[in-house]
Amino acid sequence: MSFTRRRTLALATATVLSLVSLSACGTSSDGSESDSGGKVKLDVNGQPPKTQAFERTLFDKHVKQFEKANPDIDIVPHEGFMDPKTFNAKLAGGKLEDVFYVYFTDTRSLIEKKQAADVTDAIKDMPHRDDIQDPLMKIFQDDEGRQYGLPTSNYSMGLVYNRALFEKAGLDPDKAPKTWADVRKAAKKIAALGDNTVGYADFSKNNQGGWHYTAELYSRGGRIATESGGKWKAAFNTPEGKATFQDLYDMRWKDDSMGSKQLLQVEDVQRMMGSGKLGMYVSAADNITVIAKQFGGKYEDYALAPVPDAKGTLLGGEGYMINPKASPEKIKAGVKWIQWRYLNPELIEKNVADYAKAKLPVGIPMPMVPDVFEGSVREQIEQVKKENANMPTGNYQAFMDSAPKVPGVIEPPKAQEVYAILDSAMQSVLTKKDTDIDALLDDAEKKVNAIYSGS
Repeated sequence: MSFTRRRTLALATATVLSLVSLSACGTSSDGSESDSGGKVKLDVNGQPPKTQAFERTLFDKHVKQFEKANPDIDIVPHEGFMDPKTFNAKLAGGKLEDVFYVYFTDTRSLIEKKQAADVTDAIKDMPHRDDIQDPLMKIFQDDEGRQYGLPTSNYSMGLVYNRALFEKAGLDPDKAPKTWADVRKAAKKIAALGDNTVGYADFSKNNQGGWHYTAELYSRGGRIATESGGKWKAAFNTPEGKATFQDLYDMRWKDDSMGSKQLLQVEDVQRMMGSGKLGMYVSAADNITVIAKQFGGKYEDYALAPVPDAKGTLLGGEGYMINPKASPEKIKAGVKWIQWRYLNPELIEKNVADYAKAKLPVGIPMPMVPDVFEGSVREQIEQVKKENANMPTGNYQAFMDSAPKVPGVIEPPKAQEVYAILDSAMQSVLTKKDTDIDALLDDAEKKVNAIYSGS
């Protein structure tokens, strides 16, 4: 899984707000009495490793501040996040934390398997509940609308492009391509600069090709899979699905704007962008920081625009759920912790100030601030970020303006298995000039349907 689909650090807030304390009595997740002197003992994961010194220090400071404001709750932090390979064993063995991190793509399975606690009643009076984007809340709901967790961070895909190369190729760096036809035209002009300059790049290795195909298909309004009667089936063998492959084929073989080196993954493309040899690719905002910090790029050279066509965007993110064995006291305490640290817009500016003081990037449309709010709260948070920005925020304004308007779509069920199949199709399109796109789609459709049918 590439880093843009992994955890994005959604730091929340230190607080001076006094919160109502919980009942003094609590039990642990396995039903035993609390050993915290009458306090509700709450094991939580998500603590950054010591190698992330700034984030670790901030997290630990928040734990102390939360405990001071809530003297009846004892937070016991644990490093790390959710590992699907060990989750079931930890749950069965009573080792799963009371509050645990989860990717958006895992929520449905956990809810269906009853591996997360129902928090519906606990969030009824939660501060700022109505300010959180409803589509994100629904990711943590069952078919009856019962809530099993809370979203704490969200990202969506856009088009990262090199402003310097745009200008060099005679393109307006303030006007990003709005459609895939525009992308193709711009890529051709950039590639015409020569000197191994590539107009547009894409992934086709380690399941990242299938992931990017999904993002590009969503941008056209297509879908990878649809559900009917509780069963999923492939939905990409459509005009939108074919157009996604056809445009890539045309840029690769007819326009020669994607370069001859293929079988790329995220690090390859970031390196190309950092060296000034790439014009555009689809990604989330966090790529910009990596390009600048790890691959020698300059922040001012990069911009982020909405995905071409903007009929949908691949949505990713994270949240927290609560151990299904947790007592009612622990559930209430867990919801309070999640809201206090991750979903507290009144105090987010403290984090922004901390990041700015540490000279860490502020202003790129990505966490430290979770993009999960809407309406006036979201506007307020964005204003605080602008006031503390040390990045060229104008380069990302088009993306931010479009974000509330472009429908977000999460990854399909069994995403990694599906991506592996689509990876092969992407590789064929980008490495075989005589490839048959219709045949590729037919074959991939059959294989994906076999995954969903369990055959």
